[in-house]
Amino acid sequence: MPETASGPTFKEGLEDIVATSSAICFIDGVKGRLLYRGFDIMDLAEHSEFWEVAYLLWYGRLPGPREYEASRATFRASIELPDETVQILRLFPKQATPMEVLRTAVSSLGHWDPDSGNTSLDACLRKATRLTARIGCITTAHERLRKGLEPIKPKAGESIAYNFLYTLNGKDPNPDFVDGLDVALILHADHELNASTFAARVTAATMSDMYSSVTSAIGALKGPLHGGANEQVMKMLQEIGDPGKAEAWVKDALARKVKISGFGHRVYRTEDPRATVLRRWSEKLGKATGDIKWYEISREVERVVRASTKVYPNVDFYSASAYYVMGIPTELFTPVFAMSRMVGWTAHVLEQWGHNRLIRPRADYTGPTDLKWVPIEERQ
Repeated sequence: MPETASGPTFKEGLEDIVATSSAICFIDGVKGRLLYRGFDIMDLAEHSEFWEVAYLLWYGRLPGPREYEASRATFRASIELPDETVQILRLFPKQATPMEVLRTAVSSLGHWDPDSGNTSLDACLRKATRLTARIGCITTAHERLRKGLEPIKPKAGESIAYNFLYTLNGKDPNPDFVDGLDVALILHADHELNASTFAARVTAATMSDMYSSVTSAIGALKGPLHGGANEQVMKMLQEIGDPGKAEAWVKDALARKVKISGFGHRVYRTEDPRATVLRRWSEKLGKATGDIKWYEISREVERVVRASTKVYPNVDFYSASAYYVMGIPTELFTPVFAMSRMVGWTAHVLEQWGHNRLIRPRADYTGPTDLKWVPIEERQ
């Protein structure tokens, strides 16, 4: 921490403070670039599949042909939930929120992991694979149970995106939906030291286990200042209701100094590259379903906000309308974020263990320093 004559300097929220070294993710906030292990997110979104990006983040390179087939088989064979986890899902009260359920259910998976207690690198990679493969099925199983429906077993050999939509609705999903969701999962897979990833690394740094680390991350993502922004975007779009009403709604909100959800970012000073990709998918999926209204409202909101504030949309803005036309319930938007970010969380946990040191920052003390102890009978 830099020193001044009055003591150490700092920024609230650790803004721009470098907390660790990492080879996983690089963000250029000025140029609007996001790289995973050196690969531009735009290239990965166009050419790769989500599970291949998971391999990249865990192993540090894209798989070759044999690794591709072997890892895909392992990845997709790990997707079915243990019976014990499904039993736990049945016990949750109906009012439990999806993120509360996800937090507890993911933690419980560790009890039935065949590698529980094994801290070798190979075992931890298998745990990362199981967690990434199963988190979507936890979300859809709980969603069906709270609607009075039975969970649906995933289809062997299909992708995470396919099985999320299949186990949610009980029917083969639209191929465009599968492709669009797979791209969204790639775009959300990692984003350097965001709050949930930092929480995972702090827990991992104590040499706790993989399941404890990602449970810490889910707890951080549950907070509305981290996860949930695209849910608020969708609520805004529904309140506006029509493209022709967007300009007046936004100008009124700005005049009242109401924050417009889905705009601005702590790191980017230009457009979030993930928003660039998701804008195209929002339009494509809207046209494919004949439900283009939500994309058109989004475009109008973006036009007015950009003209009035010069603030750019972030990843949450167009993901909202894209998810909505796929038929994903709004309250599942944050669990979908977790389904993707599990890859990044586990990659960071593995990296933390590779050069571990306990994370123990200091605080800038602002309290008194000269209080005198007084016997209880003399205290006011």
